[in-house]
Amino acid sequence: MWPNLEFLESFGFEAPIIQAPMAGSTGSAMVVAVCRAGGLGSLPCALLDAGQILEEVAIIRAHTDKPFNLNFFCHRQPEVNPDQIEAWRNTLARFHQETGAPRTPDTGTPSGRRPFDREMCDVVEQALPKVVSFHFGLPQDDLYDRVRALGCRVLCSATTVEEAVFLESKGVDAIIAQGVEAGGHRGMFLEKDISNQPGALALVPQIVDAVSVPVIAAGGIGDSRGIAASFALGASCVQIGTLFLFCKEALTTRLHLDALNRITDNNTVLTNLFTGRPARGIINYLIREIGPMNGSALPFPLAGDALAALRAGAEARSSSDFTPLWAGQAASMGKPYLGLSATDAVKKLIEPLSL
Repeated sequence: MWPNLEFLESFGFEAPIIQAPMAGSTGSAMVVAVCRAGGLGSLPCALLDAGQILEEVAIIRAHTDKPFNLNFFCHRQPEVNPDQIEAWRNTLARFHQETGAPRTPDTGTPSGRRPFDREMCDVVEQALPKVVSFHFGLPQDDLYDRVRALGCRVLCSATTVEEAVFLESKGVDAIIAQGVEAGGHRGMFLEKDISNQPGALALVPQIVDAVSVPVIAAGGIGDSRGIAASFALGASCVQIGTLFLFCKEALTTRLHLDALNRITDNNTVLTNLFTGRPARGIINYLIREIGPMNGSALPFPLAGDALAALRAGAEARSSSDFTPLWAGQAASMGKPYLGLSATDAVKKLIEPLSL
């Protein structure tokens, strides 16, 4: 089986590869490089403000006329009480004693990643991207309707068949079937239990059978074999993330890249320690010491605030002991792409497929 050419034509790109929108690790340079190879470049917007997004969009449009994707998170800002804050700080207290790092001041207010809101919807209306994608479900109905009215093609992640069926009922144009192998945050929004999250090999064909819209396979895809396998499962396209962290346009930090260069097939886990939501990353000191999932971790995105001083102190010592190192299970397969342009990476991925 081969990719759904009708799907690719309707979205306006040629190579059946979507670059995953990895917040903090990819920017306009990556988007442009992927688009130039015929893939769909994705700009992660969750860590950017409105002005930054529009600046990045201007850069993208100055260097390519190809369609691109703007990606947003759709979580709800949490409410926490002082007892929850103190419980998480107490869990981390031993590390402050070990390192001498000061305890981060209590704010009790969300910081960092922001959800799709009215201001972000205004940005979409100004930018008018061909594609908009959402993670952690969809925005509230009035905002979602505004995006649809613009004519943008809408993608959204699903981690179960139930989530995929829900998304189809809401009129999304295609569904990203995110297998448990995928790096970064799980897109779960109807499901909370990470213990029963299916892998891509099981998830993709079941979603394909359950919905009528195109399905994009994601998770554990590290080379052309994974792409071909995804097509055989019924996927119309694939989304690849971790491999692009090795490319020269990536914003991957030196500590993160060092960890990626040492990675093996069995040293990533799903963890809630760094943000409060399950996300797949490389095992480091914090994860080994208190376990990957901890019930005292504050809800997304607050958990990382209390880690700020620990992380900063460790990174100043060239240590990633308290740093989130997002990566998928096929991360080691990205090593041959180290230093390669993302444009050449896309070409290298599709060349053996004879598309």
